Amino acid sequence: MAATSRPIDARGWLFEVLDATATNETWLPIAGLTSFTHNPGENEETAETVAFDSDGYYEQDVMQRGATLAVEGQYRIDKTTGKQDPGQAYVDKVWAYRLGIESRNAVRWRHKSQTTWVVWDSTVTPGEQGGETNDKTSWSATITRCGAPTAAPISGGTTLTTAASKSGGDA
Repeated sequence: MAATSRPIDARGWLFEVLDATATNETWLPIAGLTSFTHNPGENEETAETVAFDSDGYYEQDVMQRGATLAVEGQYRIDKTTGKQDPGQAYVDKVWAYRLGIESRNAVRWRHKSQTTWVVWDSTVTPGEQGGETNDKTSWSATITRCGAPTAAPISGGTTLTTAASKSGGDA
């Protein structure tokens, strides 16, 4: 019922990438995000099934499902060390350079009000970075799901936690 439902804040979404190079399961929050777009229809393929007995109405079957997740924000560094945010750095310096069967990596995402992560085996396409005189440097990536999504409870795995990810302020 509409009277009891409320919209959720976009800033409450959390996005993490699995560090496949770590010895133990380590999920890296992607910091600095200012927007995201989940496209559950991306890469969908259909087959037309119109026949004489369709009586002039279009028919189709879905033959392939796909999805993408585009994340955008600000390029972040640690002000003490000057190193890029660990989640962004993993996407830019590790995952983006892997090819072939090594090009897939796990990502997970959820709203802070949810008790389950959506987990994807996926590939990444790094996005543009830039800015003008009075801008902060931008950062972005597009993640493409490979196969069916899975789910995991919040308590699953080790999460590298930052103050910003605790507050949900970066997504």
